[in-house]
Amino acid sequence: MYDFHNVALSPIQSLFLNIATLSIIVLSLIRSERSLRDQSQWGMLVLLAVFGVSGRILLDPIPNVQPVTVLVLMAGAYFGAPRAIALAATIALASNVMLLGHGPWTLFQAVGWGAIGLVGALMSSRIVVDGRVRIGPLAVIAAASGLAFNWFVSLSILLEAGSSMLVPYLLNGLVFDLYHVAGNVLFVAWMASPLGEMLSRHRSSPAYEAVRDGAPN
Repeated sequence: MYDFHNVALSPIQSLFLNIATLSIIVLSLIRSERSLRDQSQWGMLVLLAVFGVSGRILLDPIPNVQPVTVLVLMAGAYFGAPRAIALAATIALASNVMLLGHGPWTLFQAVGWGAIGLVGALMSSRIVVDGRVRIGPLAVIAAASGLAFNWFVSLSILLEAGSSMLVPYLLNGLVFDLYHVAGNVLFVAWMASPLGEMLSRHRSSPAYEAVRDGAPN
């Protein structure tokens, strides 16, 4: 009996296959967004979650390169902190449970990306002007967020190792931190404008109002 599925792919071939699959997902999500009614924020967040989870999984062969940081940053800028935090936690938990490995670090990732969503909401006046995203400020904030996220998630090693290991661990990961920074800038250049247009169609209130509404009285 023939086993045509028993094909060994090189890492480069697997990466190109994953990118092609991700491209199909992106095109499908774009068509799905067009069917949503205006100001359907939760519907748009579901589409962002699908893209974030699939992007994390399919781009896993490239260390620290994934679209999640930019997604939650823009979600915070357009939809406010509560929705961005929900998006961040959903992506971190779903992608880790499905394939990438679930453990204490998942909480650190969820909190880290949630904090980036909060930053997006607080910086919304600099990121979004008249409903249009500003590429330059977004790229700078995304780059800084990548470094901050990696350093925060690295704190999870303190659950198993002594504090003396933290600085060597951070120094050893600097190259991977730069991968995250470069990936964020590339994702901003690639998808910020079209994604901003989609998010703008579903934005019902300024992000600062969403931050205020999510704060306790």
